[in-house]
Amino acid sequence: MAADAFSLRVPVHLLDRIRPGEPDDPILRQVLPTAAEIEPRDGFVADPVGDLAAAVVPGLLQKYAGRALLVVTGACAVHCRYCFRRHYPYAEHSAGRDGWQAALCHLEHATDVTEVVLSGGDPLMLPDETLGELWEGLAAIPHLRRLRVHTRMPVVLPERVTPALVGLLAAPRFASSLVTHVNHPAELDAVAAAALATLRRAGVPLLNQSVLLRGVNDDVDTLCALSETLFDGGVLPYYLHMLDPVAGVAHFAVDEADAARLVESMRGRLPGYLVPRLAREIPGRPAKTVLVG
Repeated sequence: MAADAFSLRVPVHLLDRIRPGEPDDPILRQVLPTAAEIEPRDGFVADPVGDLAAAVVPGLLQKYAGRALLVVTGACAVHCRYCFRRHYPYAEHSAGRDGWQAALCHLEHATDVTEVVLSGGDPLMLPDETLGELWEGLAAIPHLRRLRVHTRMPVVLPERVTPALVGLLAAPRFASSLVTHVNHPAELDAVAAAALATLRRAGVPLLNQSVLLRGVNDDVDTLCALSETLFDGGVLPYYLHMLDPVAGVAHFAVDEADAARLVESMRGRLPGYLVPRLAREIPGRPAKTVLVG
């Protein structure tokens, strides 16, 4: 069964957003294991974006000039069925608390790196105290200027936005930003909006990246509503990603030409700052490939 290979996990807050009795609910479709996940498909592989080849020390990936990504945990509050790291070997390739020293040592000597992205899993699965220790280690590296946190937590578990976390993100040492991951406007309720507002009042820039998913958000009405709902909550639409071709997710794929038409339709209905860039990550390229931007 699909859940044997990649377990079902949904926090109660997100579960409550699912409409009972509707099998095509866009949130349910993102989290419910299905038989389609165990059907092999050509071109869908375990490491679709070349994470393992980009590792410079365990858990520290460097694909693009000036930036490095730190995989701080393999844990997530929700298991998204389309996750591009669903097969990632976290036990051997993450920089947990015991492995940070190697990553920090590498960053100390990599003077060309000015920005660190905290990823996972979800970095906000770590407690505030542990994150504070990591912040201190990164803050001691003088050439690091920016810190970016990629997380689903403000939306799927809004109570995770604690005063201590806000204090870390708002601290003056780094120009910190938080990148949420919201795919459908139904994911954003008043509680999530309040968590985001707390971050915004503290001066933390908020961006969003979505994944284009068949049966979830592959229509222009939904995408426009998503952008407007995000902006109402103080979050700027950033990227709309083409699905990464990881094994088990082919049933979510949207044709690239159809995706481009959707974004062009958005341009006809929204101001430019509400239209995310349609992009794809291709291993070995020096940046994400922007298809429509």
